[in-house]
Amino acid sequence: MKYYSTNKQAQEATLQEAVVKGLAGDKGLYMPERIKQLPDSFFENIKDLSFQEIALEVAKAFFGEDVEADALKQIVYDTLAFDVPLVHVNDNIYSLELFHGPTLAFKDVGARFMSRLLGYFIKKQGQDKVNVLVATSGDTGSAVANGFLGVPGIHVYVLYPKGKVSPIQECQFTTLGQNITALEIDGVFDDCQALVKSAFMDADLNKYMNLTSANSINVARFLPQAFYYFYAYAQLQKLGLDKNVVICVPSGNFGNITAGLFGKRMGLPISRFIAANNRNDIFFKYLQTGEYNPRPSVQTIANAMDVGAPSNFARILDLYGNSHADICKEISGCTYDDDQIRAAIKKVKDQYGYLLDPHGAVGYNALADMLKPNEVGVFLETAHPAKFKDTVEPIVGPISIPEKLQAFMRGTKQSIELPKDFDSFKKYLLSE
Repeated sequence: MKYYSTNKQAQEATLQEAVVKGLAGDKGLYMPERIKQLPDSFFENIKDLSFQEIALEVAKAFFGEDVEADALKQIVYDTLAFDVPLVHVNDNIYSLELFHGPTLAFKDVGARFMSRLLGYFIKKQGQDKVNVLVATSGDTGSAVANGFLGVPGIHVYVLYPKGKVSPIQECQFTTLGQNITALEIDGVFDDCQALVKSAFMDADLNKYMNLTSANSINVARFLPQAFYYFYAYAQLQKLGLDKNVVICVPSGNFGNITAGLFGKRMGLPISRFIAANNRNDIFFKYLQTGEYNPRPSVQTIANAMDVGAPSNFARILDLYGNSHADICKEISGCTYDDDQIRAAIKKVKDQYGYLLDPHGAVGYNALADMLKPNEVGVFLETAHPAKFKDTVEPIVGPISIPEKLQAFMRGTKQSIELPKDFDSFKKYLLSE
């Protein structure tokens, strides 16, 4: 399958080129030339399939033409070596727990898939070394770093905003060493993302280094996130609750919800989506006005959503032919401030005994406010609440820290501090 740029000015690319390049030459994001519809029989029997079996069928639709069948199966099964359970919270609201992977965050799925697919292509190409650049507002860095840790031929540079990720999140990518380098940028997430994008456009760097990205701008990162939408539907079908399904996605860079929208295009019977924002409400305002006005992000307790210029908005526009009306038919929006997020965490724990992380709290709030009586709502619980211990404990009291996280916290921080200007970043990379 070929991949085209959302800016429509670059040559079409193969999957391998799209994965290795990350960003198209015209600064656009790659999109598959077509989205294959899955047969009705797949959805009729989906409740009888395992997560891995479901994911493999979805993966074949995107990657089956470009990856040998046995290799693709191995990549999918290795990626999904953990469960993504659907948990009832209250009434007709369910949580899809995406925090059972190695770094306890939803990004484990895309990061693990991409690391394995990129490793497959490097081996096939006989390349010596690929350098992965990834900007993170929290969980992306840990998921990517751990997904690529020790993978031969790949070096990862994680760019993160100084003082603006939780201490536990920081431990997950600054203590690894080996082929992982943490770069502590004196700025916000948008500055980190701008540095990554500028690096891809710089002729000197690209001549010196073989660069790719592991942010959700990379097709191998965001497309596999569609897997768990299908699995959520399968679990609802098992419960006899597969009609009038609404999925709410806590949204920052919009790769996660874009993967869900791709799933819907493939035939997944989801009625509608809700994009739930924190105070960084650029998409919410777009839905209201039809105007997209990115601006510097503001810091919130749902830090992974602190994005002022969501990259994947370009993919959503492309998917809907730039039609504001069509986007509004399938996606609604809402926005919550820190006090509302804290109130949701407290209410849900006190009344229903379920512990939310700040991002899941945004998703829960949206369903509680916007779900109709005849609908079944699923929100994505994107990370384990213990990753936000300093935020959650003052609200609900002491919480236990899973051993996986404790192991990271025992490590020694290794990071390199850099200013947010591109010249300094470029100079550092060229000295490597």
